[in-house]
Amino acid sequence: MTKITEQTSSPEASDRKSESCSSTVENNTEKQQFEQNQKLKLKLSRIKHKIAIISGKGGVGKSTVTANLAMAFAMNGSVVGVLDADIHGPCIPKMLGIKRQAMMGGPGGMLFPITGKLGVKVVSMDFFLPSDEAPVIWRGPLKMRALQQFLSDVAWGDLDYLFIDLPPGTGDEPLSIMHLIPDMDGVVIVTMPSEVSEAVVKKSVTFAKQIGVPVIGIVENLSGYVCPDCGKKIDIFKSGGGKRISRDLSVPYLGDIPIDPQICDDSDNGLTFMAEKPDLPTAKTFAEIVTKIKQFLENKTTAGEKAQ
Repeated sequence: MTKITEQTSSPEASDRKSESCSSTVENNTEKQQFEQNQKLKLKLSRIKHKIAIISGKGGVGKSTVTANLAMAFAMNGSVVGVLDADIHGPCIPKMLGIKRQAMMGGPGGMLFPITGKLGVKVVSMDFFLPSDEAPVIWRGPLKMRALQQFLSDVAWGDLDYLFIDLPPGTGDEPLSIMHLIPDMDGVVIVTMPSEVSEAVVKKSVTFAKQIGVPVIGIVENLSGYVCPDCGKKIDIFKSGGGKRISRDLSVPYLGDIPIDPQICDDSDNGLTFMAEKPDLPTAKTFAEIVTKIKQFLENKTTAGEKAQ
């Protein structure tokens, strides 16, 4: 047992010692943060394009759009990564068929992403959870720290595109990602045709504009259902919400994705319609969205070169 000795130092000496310890801790913290920021800059410098998929409304299909964007770009030969930034409800691994895998560690605390089909690299909180039922009960600072580590401590390597799937809203995770990636190419905003969704999703457009991130465009998901028997289109959630947002807030409209039961089945089975069923009308429509995103990036690159 360690012997407890009597305190013999004066209060003044104790105060000086306390101040010295506090200063040392503060300096160490600043040093660690500086090193972390340097690692982050280095990792991001090796990624050509960073695109976030956002929405003020939940349940509109952001993850479906993200997963299929990743596969569409990978199918064209691009090196693609996906950051599942939904800390509380990660579902990208499920949609890409790599659920419940564990990320491996390397020297210096480095982590290696899980590689899926067509070489798509994925990082998600799902890879760290012991079970599907395990919740992540974290406040903002912990989530910010996790997202920073997902970017700075992961061996992403050289990527052509990094797609970030964000949870709904304009709170912790979207703000953290925009802070951590100041050179974000832009955001793709997902909505559905209903008036409720339209009203909420408009906040995402304003959010992007206020923090200075370009809006690549609006995607309207769940946009009507085409009967496979008679071919008649039924607007289950009304129609035109995405186009109205585009018109009212002066942002591009990328296109719409109709309701297709096969998309739901593929997502549940860890498949993406862009890779598995490219001949579907939905896939062909989505290909037009991909083309518009590429055009946006090309125009942005050309404008940047002219500015230089």
